[in-house]
Amino acid sequence: MPHPRIRVKDAAELLGVSDDTVRRWIDSGALTAQKDDAGRKVIDGAELARFARQHAAPPPDPTGTGSSARNRFVGLITKVTSDTVMSEVEMQCGPFTVVSLMSTESVRHLGLEPGKISVAVVKATTVIVEATAS
Repeated sequence: MPHPRIRVKDAAELLGVSDDTVRRWIDSGALTAQKDDAGRKVIDGAELARFARQHAAPPPDPTGTGSSARNRFVGLITKVTSDTVMSEVEMQCGPFTVVSLMSTESVRHLGLEPGKISVAVVKATTVIVEATAS
């Protein structure tokens, strides 16, 4: 089965860069593109996945601690909503919003507030992956 072919604009959106950046990568040979039936540049999905893994550069972890958890997202706290017992903490981690529910006591103890750089650690027993229709 052939790999999906991804248009430049979609590759840029997936990688969090501009269309021009993807075109520069193609022009420099860092990515290979072909033309689709409509004459647009497209990138092989498997190649784009390899490129994304090789060039992923998360921001440095400000905690400096080791952890067995692989899913660590450095981000900026954007909103904290608290009542007397529980709080909802929203973080912007790159293009993704991560929301955590925790005790208000933990929020106070950690000093969590909008503007603070923090790390969201996700350890889940269930991860659901949904395929797109293509």
